[in-house]
Amino acid sequence: MAHKPSPMESSWKMHQEFYIDEDVGFALPNPLEELPHPYDAWISIAKNLPVLIKNGELRVEVEKLPVLSIDDLQGHKCQRLAHLVLGCITMAYVWDKGDGDVRKVLPSNIAIPYCKLSEKLGLPPILVYADCVLANWKKKDPRGPMTYENMDILFSFPGDDCSKGFFLVSLLVEIAAASAIKVIPAIFNAVQHQDQDTLQKALLDIASCLQEAHKVFHQIHGKYYYVNPNTFFNVLRIYLSGWKGNPLLPEGLLYEGVWDTPKKFAGGSAGQSSIFQCFDILLGIQQNNGEASAAEFLQEMRTYMPPAHQNFLHSLESGPSVREFVLSKDDASLQATYNECVKAMVSLRTYHLQIVTKYIVIPARKQFKNNQTSEEASELENKGTGGTDIMNFLKTVRGTTEKALLKEG
Repeated sequence: MAHKPSPMESSWKMHQEFYIDEDVGFALPNPLEELPHPYDAWISIAKNLPVLIKNGELRVEVEKLPVLSIDDLQGHKCQRLAHLVLGCITMAYVWDKGDGDVRKVLPSNIAIPYCKLSEKLGLPPILVYADCVLANWKKKDPRGPMTYENMDILFSFPGDDCSKGFFLVSLLVEIAAASAIKVIPAIFNAVQHQDQDTLQKALLDIASCLQEAHKVFHQIHGKYYYVNPNTFFNVLRIYLSGWKGNPLLPEGLLYEGVWDTPKKFAGGSAGQSSIFQCFDILLGIQQNNGEASAAEFLQEMRTYMPPAHQNFLHSLESGPSVREFVLSKDDASLQATYNECVKAMVSLRTYHLQIVTKYIVIPARKQFKNNQTSEEASELENKGTGGTDIMNFLKTVRGTTEKALLKEG
């Protein structure tokens, strides 16, 4: 029987079919910054969210917008920019000053084009990770390096540079891991051809990239301190919150002129990043062997990813098992290299837990001491922007990752 080539065997296919870029991975390469007329009216609001919110003008300006057809939004990058812009406007409209004055209805002049565009892109009508992280960036000097100093975000929320720090560091983690995605075709090829040496070299590359991603992650709270924990918790977190599992919008959000009943969508979170799920699948880390709620949440978060990235994860699942191959060879050196990759995933998840403690759990406890009831503080402490019980979820996922380590010796 002739060998059927896997879609993973060609880096060209990774780019063409799965929208994975050689340099920036799952991020959108060189996003557009402007939309053509008349959509520039959306841009002018999205670029001025902090000022409009501060002056109490945001909702008035949004309600003045005409209903626009999406027919003239041509091309993937143009549509992704529009989805980002409408997502930012929607979050700002719903939460406004973040003081509890919440809108339960998104007006039809935003809801109709937003939902039509979301359907076209295969994304939900809420600000997702693929918007605010993967498509919300530019280089200051186009010829310069992909570094924090030479990069900026296109749209931000109130909270000074908190949006920039949070979105850009998340993006730079994605970019650091992008080099590891490039070796996946070589890994599958090596397994199919029983080539242990090539596999070991490729696994070393992956471990190295994941370790680099961990170092980049430290820019959030390490010596660079790009994101202030109190500003994140008290300001930015509010604008990233969704309307699923959120007591402020228990029924969800009504998209006027689109649906007759409110809809529930989770807020943007790292769970919507394809990076972690990609390497779980590649390394055979069975998250569905952990708590059912964690596995279900990860599966649900896939529906918040661009369809091309969802398809990529599906294609990985249909590929040969790297873990089974490593186990079958009984090669201590190969097993140790495989374990380096798993350990790198554990380290990333451990650091993520530390960040959640600093940025959500501790500020929530402070707020409780000041003015909240213990029940409200517990609710704040446990909820991530995606609406999950974040600490239990992350501990479960890390525990399942640790269990994937092979016994050495």
